[in-house]
Amino acid sequence: MRVIDNKELNRYEAEVDGHKAIIEYSVKPGVLSLNHTEVPKELSGQGVASEMTEMVLLEIELRGLKVVPRCPFIKKYIEKHPEWKSIVAK
Repeated sequence: MRVIDNKELNRYEAEVDGHKAIIEYSVKPGVLSLNHTEVPKELSGQGVASEMTEMVLLEIELRGLKVVPRCPFIKKYIEKHPEWKSIVAK
């Protein structure tokens, strides 16, 4: 899966089998708030959101930023993968 940062629309995008999954975000200095995750029903149950979330969190970490998980899916993902708690903004 290839995830791109569409800075014009403030969202990460991944195209899978002709369908686009997204994670919308907002930006503050040093912090990305992940606000909404959306996966088309055609891709449901295939782990697309989890794989995409992992890649986005890695990108945020590599950029030296912190994350605010506002999206319920991403909050649960971080709870299940505590290795990401180190980049969650206080």
